[in-house]
Amino acid sequence: MKPHIAQKSPYALEVTAGQSYYWCSCGQSKNQPFCDGSHQSTAFTPVSFIAEKTETVYLCGCKHSANGVFCDGSHNKL
Repeated sequence: MKPHIAQKSPYALEVTAGQSYYWCSCGQSKNQPFCDGSHQSTAFTPVSFIAEKTETVYLCGCKHSANGVFCDGSHNKL
């Protein structure tokens, strides 16, 4: 099963050092790029990560990145 493509570009977000985040891996969340529980009827689960520092990160919006939650440009091939 392939994830739903939420958008074909990354989400630029400011994260806070030490804070936990739950990235949506199914693409169905209405709270992109974060999980809202929409995956419950799928085989997908959210991916948690803790921000290492306060900074702007680019989270994958197409849900096809080989770099986990972070954008790797995969959206350019979809």
